Amino acid sequence: MLGPETISEELTPARRAALGELHLRRIDLADEVRVVSEAGYIGSATRREIEYARKKNKVISSVEPDLDV
Repeated sequence: MLGPETISEELTPARRAALGELHLRRIDLADEVRVVSEAGYIGSATRREIEYARKKNKVISSVEPDLDV
């Protein structure tokens, strides 16, 4: 199981880009992508990852039953 990265230092543009690529590589390795949101909010980066997972024909699910992924 692969999970999100915990970030304890400043999120610079270079670090943000590296984490974005890391998430896409994790999607490549995954059989299923499970979306976890904070109170139903899905940001632009997560939406990009969901679209990427769709293009890769990954199963997409959500921890929150009413979340539209």
